[in-house]
This record gives sequence, structure tokens and C-alpha cells, in this order.
Amino acid sequence: MTTPIAFGQGSLSRVAALVHTLLTVEALLLVSVSPGLAGLLLVGPDPANLPLAAVCLLPLGPAAAAALYALHHRDRDLTDLHPARAYRRGWRLNAVPALKLWTPLLVWLTVIAFTLTHFPAAGLPGWWAGLLAAVGVGSLLWGAHALVLTALFTFRARDTARLAAYFLFRHARATLGAASLLVLTAAGTAVLTEALPALLAAPLLLSLLHSSRPVIAETRADFTA
Repeated sequence: MTTPIAFGQGSLSRVAALVHTLLTVEALLLVSVSPGLAGLLLVGPDPANLPLAAVCLLPLGPAAAAALYALHHRDRDLTDLHPARAYRRGWRLNAVPALKLWTPLLVWLTVIAFTLTHFPAAGLPGWWAGLLAAVGVGSLLWGAHALVLTALFTFRARDTARLAAYFLFRHARATLGAASLLVLTAAGTAVLTEALPALLAAPLLLSLLHSSRPVIAETRADFTA
């Protein structure tokens, strides 16, 4: 005799719970970054506006950290879903820590992007462009690890920065997972629409969490009491 499955525990309910959580987190993230998105529309694509674009992207760091927190602590039972509550808690816990890392990362990426878009005027050798692009990609991957660590653990900013740098090479598969998401997002943005990263932010962050499982497990086992 088979045991009946209670409502909210079957595979269909788990899928529905996941979809509900993703949609809720996506909506809350878009609301959180809406002032910055509106600013980006006004700024325009001129390379001279890169510093203003960076300012518009400041809310993205805390919003992404809150979304990662909510997705990590998501309920799988359709009868007990509180993604909005988890998102708000993640925002309260992680907004300031995320800004401490996100702000200098944005400044650094803005310097790199500004240099690359004005490369002829910089008077640098041609191979510097490739080096700067590689440094920019590495910085983004470091930022992905740093956001996950900030969202799920309570460390000082400098300790989070060191751990994120350590995990870049310690868990190469996790870093490659983040790199593949970066490539897919860039390709989708180029081929489809510039709005793609915003529209798929929650699924992308859930994929980042999935690829970061080794990082999360080692941090919990070796770097927390």
C-alpha cells in the first residue's frame, strides 16, 4: 500500500513553491533597484556617463544579497511560503555589508570600463586592453563569491573579501559556474535585450547559489564556529 502524500509535499507542489518564490523575489528585487534602473534609462549609453551609471547600480548590491538570502532560505512546502519576509530580512541583515564590498567593486569596474572605452587616448600598449578585460572579468567573479558570502554569513568586510579571493582558485568549478552564468547573461543581453539580466535576475541568482554549494559548505564547515 502506498503512503498518501500530504498537500504541499509532492513534486508538483515543490515546483509551484519554487516558481512562487522566484516570482516574488524577482518582483521585490526589481522594486528595490527601480530607482537605479530609471536612472540608467535617463543616463544613456554614452561612455562618458559610466560614473553616473555606476551610481545607478549601487542599489543592485544590497538587492542581490537580499535575493540570495531569500532564495537560500526558501521554503519547499507550498503551504508555508514566506519569500517576501525572507527578502526583507535579508535586506536588513545584508544591505550595509553588501555596500561595503559592492561600492569599491563598482568603482574599480568603472575605472576599467572607462579606460577600455577611452583606450586610444590612454596611450597604453595594445596588450593592456586584454589584460584589463581579464582583470575586469576576474573582479566580477570575485564579486559573485563575495555576494554569496555576504548574503549567507556574517563576516567583516575584509574577511569576506579575502575568502572570496581564496575561493576563486580553491573551488575552480564554482568559479567556472559563475563565469558560465556571466557569459550566458552577456550573450543573451547582446542577442535579445538589455533588460534580460533584470528580467531573469532571480533564476540567475538561484543558479549562482547552486554552483556555489562547495563554497558555502566549506565556509560553514571551516570558517564559522
